[in-house]
Amino acid sequence: MTDKCRLPSYGGQAVIEGVLMRGKNVAAIAMREPGGQIVIHKEKLGKIYRGTLAKIPFLRGLVMLWDALALGLRALTISANTQTGEDEKIEGPLMYLTLFGTMAVAIFMFKAAPAAVGGLAEEYLGWPFWAGNLVEGLIRLLLLVGYIWAIGHMPDIRRVFAYHGAEHKTINAFEAGAELTPENVARFSVEHPRCGTAFLLTLVVFSVLLYGLLGPMPTLWRMGSRILLLPVLAGISYEYIRWTANHLSIPIVGLLAKPNLWLQHLTTREPDLQVLEVSIAAFNAMREEEEIPVT
Repeated sequence: MTDKCRLPSYGGQAVIEGVLMRGKNVAAIAMREPGGQIVIHKEKLGKIYRGTLAKIPFLRGLVMLWDALALGLRALTISANTQTGEDEKIEGPLMYLTLFGTMAVAIFMFKAAPAAVGGLAEEYLGWPFWAGNLVEGLIRLLLLVGYIWAIGHMPDIRRVFAYHGAEHKTINAFEAGAELTPENVARFSVEHPRCGTAFLLTLVVFSVLLYGLLGPMPTLWRMGSRILLLPVLAGISYEYIRWTANHLSIPIVGLLAKPNLWLQHLTTREPDLQVLEVSIAAFNAMREEEEIPVT
């Protein structure tokens, strides 16, 4: 059987016609090029994953999430270049500018805008604070689910979601100690408790609870507080996801994790054997580079 204490360090991400798998020291990307061959790209992870900050509860979530965004952006660029045959790179200042721009749009859409609606409802419609806060949370949840549902109907994104499902199945199979063949891996679930989709839903739920403690405030202050408290929410949500993933055998924890697992069906699709072959190749490449025997 696999050593469970090592499992939380393994994660991944779907990219264009491929999968990124991340270990403790190395990340590997497997991509199927237009000619049908599987191409592997490997790179060493930064010391951030092994440093002191990566061991401090609540703070480690912020550090790893930020690095995961940068790593994911690089992986998407590499996979896109594999499909087009070009060699465009997003790195250095351009990479961080892209990350900041993307985050700014997301924060406005999912944080500031719902806060403004809730605040205006309280201010001009005379709603009590708890009602405005609840409406704010519901709007945020509907925006999140609606956005994921909408992009999931785009053919290219559906293909990426299939690779996302393959990533989950591969890690689930590894955690179960199964031999990593496409036929074996296909039997496992597309759900996984450490998924980024689960993190997003947890973030929304905890935001309702945390913002409810702040009490009434002017609309502009309300919007600002949502932005300033985002790192706090991210740290709490990361620890919650980590804790539930390690305690799913407890019935009440398994029940609490159900909504997160259900939401993942919006961001995953059942992969075919060729897609699973790519995901397994990424996982094996990562494991081999970390000098851990592949099971």
